[in-house]
Amino acid sequence: MPDLPADFTLLQVTPELETGGAEQTTIDVAHAVVAQGGKALVATKGGRMASRLEADGGRLAHMPAQSKNPLVMLGNAARLIDLIRREKVSVVHARSRAPAFSALWAAHATKVPFVCTYHGVYNAKSNLKRWYNAVMTKGDLVIANSEYTRQHVIKEHGIAPEKVVAIPRGVDLARFEPGVVGGERIEALRKAWGVAPGERRLKVLLAGRLTRWKGQGLLVEAMTLLKARGEDRILLLLAGDDQGRKGYRAELEAAIAAGGLQDAVKLVGHCDDMPAAYMLADLAIAPSLEPEAFGRTAVEPQVMGRPVLASDHGATCETVVPGETGWLVRAGNAQAWADALLEACEAGAHRRHLMGMAARLRARRLYSVDAMCEATLKVYAQILGAHIPGPHIPGPSVVGSERSS
Repeated sequence: MPDLPADFTLLQVTPELETGGAEQTTIDVAHAVVAQGGKALVATKGGRMASRLEADGGRLAHMPAQSKNPLVMLGNAARLIDLIRREKVSVVHARSRAPAFSALWAAHATKVPFVCTYHGVYNAKSNLKRWYNAVMTKGDLVIANSEYTRQHVIKEHGIAPEKVVAIPRGVDLARFEPGVVGGERIEALRKAWGVAPGERRLKVLLAGRLTRWKGQGLLVEAMTLLKARGEDRILLLLAGDDQGRKGYRAELEAAIAAGGLQDAVKLVGHCDDMPAAYMLADLAIAPSLEPEAFGRTAVEPQVMGRPVLASDHGATCETVVPGETGWLVRAGNAQAWADALLEACEAGAHRRHLMGMAARLRARRLYSVDAMCEATLKVYAQILGAHIPGPHIPGPSVVGSERSS
């Protein structure tokens, strides 16, 4: 790890600590800073992952960081200015667009180095939205969570390539380690999810919040096509919180019922023990309809020795090697996914095992949380050593909706 000043204090700003890759990365980096002897603060609304942050020695600064209301954003900027001065913050790191405005204004006012992580490939159909997205490029450096995202940032915003560094998200290799997942954890999930003892079908896991672009509906359609062909060798497990999207969950339940798939597709809800979930499964699947900026649900299972079926766009083209660590499938095409699921079945347990072992070796080498944290701390050291206060952004205007990867 790079050496940081003895009094180093990091302030990360993120909307919530509920669930997701950006939130996990926030906690991982905070842990790394504390391990180096620094202080780690996170300004956020809070959420179910906040206890993990505090257990790692980080500190929570509660504020409505998720708000896109311009007046609230201005209020957050004032709160952050006070926090930065009171805690003698060394670097401010924003991880989402709405709070990035408040964080940028606060960093500018206090002349503290500012960095952003571009966690998603944000849509921009208007100049206003492009301006809104561009706040993530106003730091001393921009961190992109994959090479795919880095190229998008450079092209979309026309900024110098040397100002954007790709740091892939990291997986906690100590947590995602098959050897530490006891049989009782797997058995507890099996019972909670209603998976029969000795289930012989191919257990396929899609881990991700219930939102349309993650592709749950597409997979239900693919399963319906397989059933029409007389295929019943697959058990699909959809693990994820609906986060208030009751309409989409109801739509999925209706499609499952209409296809007569109640015994073949299970909506199992939020899962706190993903290592055990991947061990319960035979195969992971990531059928996102839109390109993933990184896609940790295609990487975590590979670390656990599970091959992956993933959409053939976005960063999954970097993280999955077709025929070696998994399969890439035409995005959005239910028939292609039905065929791919059948191919994974036909591959047999031995070939899937070999692919899983190849996936594990590659993912452990490329996507460890230690490598991600080390690279991030190097960015902090770099901008501390060559800090020039960034450009001022005028006050907020009406802002659009936001999707994180």
